[in-house]
Amino acid sequence: MTRPITAGVDGTDESLAALAWAAREAVRRDAPLRVVHAWHFQTRQGVDAGDRAAQERWVRESVADAVRTVAERHPNLRTDTEVREGDAPAVLLEEAAAAGTLVLGSRGHGALVGFLLGSVGRQVIAGSERPVVLVRAGDRADAEAAGREVVVGQQGEPQDSADALGFAFETAAARGAAVRAVRAWTLPPVFAYSPGSMRLLDEAGGLEPYERTALSEALEPWRKRFPEVPVVEHVEMGSAGQVLLSVAGGAQLVVVGRRARRTAVGARIGSVAHGVLHHAPCPVAVVPHA
Repeated sequence: MTRPITAGVDGTDESLAALAWAAREAVRRDAPLRVVHAWHFQTRQGVDAGDRAAQERWVRESVADAVRTVAERHPNLRTDTEVREGDAPAVLLEEAAAAGTLVLGSRGHGALVGFLLGSVGRQVIAGSERPVVLVRAGDRADAEAAGREVVVGQQGEPQDSADALGFAFETAAARGAAVRAVRAWTLPPVFAYSPGSMRLLDEAGGLEPYERTALSEALEPWRKRFPEVPVVEHVEMGSAGQVLLSVAGGAQLVVVGRRARRTAVGARIGSVAHGVLHHAPCPVAVVPHA
């Protein structure tokens, strides 16, 4: 059974852009679209929220209107809607577990009790076991036109970025797009090299050739699996976040991997993903490592 593309909506322009993005992706992948809204009864002072039943009815009607809009654009799209009262991160994480991809607005607080604020979004991204795509308000279908690449970051050993690379190639194949695979590198302190790594560097002919070889090896299985997808190998000295952002201007999607980290103050998504999410001009997919 094909996993759905699941969109979280909350009435903001960002979430409606996310819904439109999710609908297009569902059509491309011949997958169902699931639309989710988490809500709670409004009791804020000074807000005329009405009774619980009236407020829930209003929420459901608003979500139904949004779903109707995308259904009219895509007549053959299969849709399913879930409106649930509850804690937004918990609801979204539960939905993400059954989704192929979870799609959210990047930020905002709208009329339907916005749940895609910074802290909630970070909890969902850090806790999700499935890819999460963040979409900004104003995102347009024509940004997915041919010629715009799917940019993906690769780092470490081949297996370290396998999930992100797989997501990038699958997305590019569905869109008829090219993949630009980016590997950034910096000069580590000399004492960080082991005798074994020094030997490998010597055999490779230096640092940059070593990095290029590492990227090519990581890409090899995906080139074989998706031979129709053009690939640009991009190796550049610099921080991973800065290098990814330097090529994001011409991208239709940026894909980054993430290792969930837990600290005393909660889950963290990593500095690279955090920086790209805040500054990339296009949608960003955050893919958890297996």
